[in-house]
Amino acid sequence: MKKSIELDNEVMVELAGEHDATLRALEAKLGCEVGVRGNVISLEGDRAEVEKARTVIEELVQLIEAGHVVDGETVESVGSMVSDSDGRPAEIYSDVVWEHRGRKIVPKTINQKKYVDAIRGHSITFAIGPAGTGKTYLALALGVSELLDKRVNRIILTRPAVEAGEKIGFLPGTMLEKVDPYLRPLFDALYDMIEPDRLTALMEKGAIEVAPLAFMRGRTLNDSFIILDEAQNTSPEQMKMFLTRLGFGSRMVVTGDITQVDLPDVRYSGLATVVDILGEVGDIAFINFESKDVVRHKLVQKIVSAYKKYSGTR
Repeated sequence: MKKSIELDNEVMVELAGEHDATLRALEAKLGCEVGVRGNVISLEGDRAEVEKARTVIEELVQLIEAGHVVDGETVESVGSMVSDSDGRPAEIYSDVVWEHRGRKIVPKTINQKKYVDAIRGHSITFAIGPAGTGKTYLALALGVSELLDKRVNRIILTRPAVEAGEKIGFLPGTMLEKVDPYLRPLFDALYDMIEPDRLTALMEKGAIEVAPLAFMRGRTLNDSFIILDEAQNTSPEQMKMFLTRLGFGSRMVVTGDITQVDLPDVRYSGLATVVDILGEVGDIAFINFESKDVVRHKLVQKIVSAYKKYSGTR
């Protein structure tokens, strides 16, 4: 089957990408031949694949017209959403969680959109799934949005300081210097969303706090956006301690991957048991991510799927 799509010249330039890289990504994703002549795209191949490619291109055009930058990663994401036939990619991408230096942070999969909506609609949200699915990044973007729009007074970011093959006792420095490597990924994400000078000022006045989980004990956290990252490395007792810090006007997000537990005994992970304990409690949402939600390099998605398959055979 052959099909031609005529586009506006400016849209065509954006869609093609540098050296037609975006169109090549589209061709690789959908399995049909994609040709370009002026502002006309020609599709050739199996009928089902050509129709799917047409739908993907229409969705990408809507994104470009809405001001989104389209690249190979966008093609991968939109193509997967069209394959799932569950939700319109252009509608999902239109939910801009945060924008910094012209870069828009948006959900890129159906589960990410459900996750963003769950955080907005619940006091506590659990996000469980593999690395690269945007669990922490999207939660942090929502937190930054709420803080700078003055819907909360502060963001609190915390992680359990559990060793992943290295002993914390042998690291040099004070306790805070020792746990800094565990908290560094949170700082990296913050620098993506806030100017360094402004971030420093917010941290100095306590509007953004990054601390190990042990520092949460005994506190009541009001008017705060609180994120517990790497929650698979909490014990059930630590999980209970953290959740009971919730104060008035606050929102909590708990993220983790139960296949990456660094505790001596996986059975005692606070994240692994929390669904059974709190599954029936209202105002708490559980979002489960899968390998198809990985938004890093496409090879990461394949690695996650391969490990999941390998674990299932053991």
